[in-house]
Amino acid sequence: MTYQGVLTKMETEFASPIQYYLVFENDFLNMNQLLNKSVTIKFVKYQCLNCGLNKPIYRQGFDKQCFYEVPQAADWIMRPELSTAHLGKEDRDLEFEKRAQLQPHIVYLANSSNVKVGVTRKNQVPTRWIDQGAHEAIEIVEVPNRYLAGITEVALKDYVADKTNWRKMLKNDIEDENLVEWRERLKQHIPDEVKEYYIETNTETNLDFPVHKYPEKPKSLNIVKQQEYSGKLVGVKGQYLIFEDDTVFNVRANEGLVVNIAIN
Repeated sequence: MTYQGVLTKMETEFASPIQYYLVFENDFLNMNQLLNKSVTIKFVKYQCLNCGLNKPIYRQGFDKQCFYEVPQAADWIMRPELSTAHLGKEDRDLEFEKRAQLQPHIVYLANSSNVKVGVTRKNQVPTRWIDQGAHEAIEIVEVPNRYLAGITEVALKDYVADKTNWRKMLKNDIEDENLVEWRERLKQHIPDEVKEYYIETNTETNLDFPVHKYPEKPKSLNIVKQQEYSGKLVGVKGQYLIFEDDTVFNVRANEGLVVNIAIN
């Protein structure tokens, strides 16, 4: 079977194990069903997720011009503390920014390679945790807009990490942590204007990934440079495909690439 389409981040379903779907325009693959099968990935061309043109992808699935123009790639996406829609101030597209920023957001702790703090829209729980490859996570606060979540994350970054070590996450080199205790320790560092949104009573969520074999020394696949790769799929974690020879392919980091996928 052969499939072709533009890569976007895999869709997921919270189950045990988590179900992964690679979705193309006219087709989709349940990646769980491909475990222990040989998969060939070929680079075909670029296709910017905004303009659709065959131009080299710069970041986040967009070519360079689109990346600096579309609201989906503005600075407040990665740095929520820069959000201004609650003030009625436009960055690139105020209507888009109001829809995205003026909705409930969660500040959370997730344990993937280590305990880290993060921000996501409430409707992206637990999807965000799955995408990060976290095996456990817990909500700290639920706030009404992205700005409040952002300033909380900034305040907590002095006391807990805000980045994931992708190699450690993929190797499953992790330790279980008591996230309830972490949440309670960090409570004192939450900004005053956010304290009323602190979540007093909740438990951590545990996530189970479909991995048959973890890589000992993960090697990241650059499909544009290599053009074609074949390997036996042995796991999916975060947004990574894991192959038997320790090659890993970050689907999300390759958004905007048109690929041909053959299942042997």
